[in-house]
Amino acid sequence: MRFGQLKRREFMTLLGGATAAWPWAAHAQQPPVPVIGWLSSGTRETDEGARLPPFRRGLNEAGYTEGRNVAIEYRRAEGQIERLPALAAELVDRKVSLIMAAASPAVAMAAKSVATSIPIVFLTSADPVQLGLVASLSRPGGNVTGVTTVSAELEAKRFGLLRGLVPSAVSMAVLVNPTRPGVDTQLTQAKQAAQALGLTLYILEASSERDIDAAFLKLIQLHAGALVLTTDGVILDHRDQIIALTKRYSVPTMSPLRDFAANGGLVSYGPIFGDSYREAGILAGQVLRGEKPADLPVKQPTKFELVINMKTAKGLGIEVPISMQMLADEVIE
Repeated sequence: MRFGQLKRREFMTLLGGATAAWPWAAHAQQPPVPVIGWLSSGTRETDEGARLPPFRRGLNEAGYTEGRNVAIEYRRAEGQIERLPALAAELVDRKVSLIMAAASPAVAMAAKSVATSIPIVFLTSADPVQLGLVASLSRPGGNVTGVTTVSAELEAKRFGLLRGLVPSAVSMAVLVNPTRPGVDTQLTQAKQAAQALGLTLYILEASSERDIDAAFLKLIQLHAGALVLTTDGVILDHRDQIIALTKRYSVPTMSPLRDFAANGGLVSYGPIFGDSYREAGILAGQVLRGEKPADLPVKQPTKFELVINMKTAKGLGIEVPISMQMLADEVIE
């Protein structure tokens, strides 16, 4: 009888020990949390302001929440584009699950140059086929997919809208980053738009904060009637500096980003960039679930918005036509 009781006690002890070990074993077998490498040409401020919030929303829709079942490693060039390849290499060494290339075609190009097997999701305003990022929009191929805002194709619309606000202008300037991949396409579109409107076009270049100050001095010397900003991470990341300069020199200026008009610029026209970053977040979630970038079509915007700042227009002495006010998606009083 004692022998049976002993065996039973031993059995219960072993059972209790195994039960205590099960939670540890289950925990140990949980898969590691995937890590997204966020690669950007901007700063923490510019990323957190308009890019990361919608990107995180897209991730959430795809079933991923930062800090719960996905982590994000951040690498930012802070306007120094030449740092991008080294920052991308850091993310490759970190063995991230995916690289999100944000804000500029140069970012996507840098990521692709070093990440040959890690999936890449990009957001770019350039033509990704022309840049060699993907084989086609419908069948990207390789390890890259993303969202393109096809910004260069909208230059004619931006020039036309700005001319509607400044009908007396006989010349306009366009501000471009000469180091941006795809800048030739932007310039071609701008030249065609200016020619169609009978405008003299001046080309201003800026790839740094100092260049932007110099470009505005040249703009004033040329007596250009208005300015169009092209879509580029370096230029758009210096939004506040550019707005201050447009006010100092009384230059009617068009931007691709709503934030420009919302923060004191005259007018903006372009895709809803928040929607594009949300779509990029959804794509990233699909890749994390195991879908191949090669099979995920590159997404394009379907909605565009015109925003006019009436207070800024008044300060510039511009009478905004009623027809344009009615055309606008948002009029800021």
